[in-house]
Amino acid sequence: MDIRVIAVGKLKEKYWTAAVNEYLKRLSAFGNVSVVEISEEKAPKHAGSADEAKIRKAEGERILAKINDGDYVITLEVEGQPLSSVELSEKLDDILLKGHSKIAMVIGGSTGLGDNLRRRSDFALSFSKMTFPHQMMRVILLEQVYRAFKISRGETYHK
Repeated sequence: MDIRVIAVGKLKEKYWTAAVNEYLKRLSAFGNVSVVEISEEKAPKHAGSADEAKIRKAEGERILAKINDGDYVITLEVEGQPLSSVELSEKLDDILLKGHSKIAMVIGGSTGLGDNLRRRSDFALSFSKMTFPHQMMRVILLEQVYRAFKISRGETYHK
């Protein structure tokens, strides 16, 4: 199994980096899990909707360049389907059972995901109707993937 979290922007604070590295270490027991950072598009000081659409498209193109043809793509979207931790575990198991051994999980930039990227998505996942800092979302996503694997194996991490 190969899971790549493709995220816009770099982690700035050491505590986020430490948390991401801890979950990547834990996840190494289940397969190859990595994080790919995509540079954030520069936004004008007072960006309008047309500017934001250009930003989403440009970031989407950079993300799409990191996605392979055979990847199963999960985009994190406010409007996506909410899943419980158990349902996420079942979803990942189902993806693997259907022969997809490479999964790309995408966290967009501050303006969201471009239509170009949304069209490539195989599944839109929502963690909440709330908006989270992208750095925090990276940690939350990795923790939930770790929890999903523990649930799938019937281990005691999930309570």
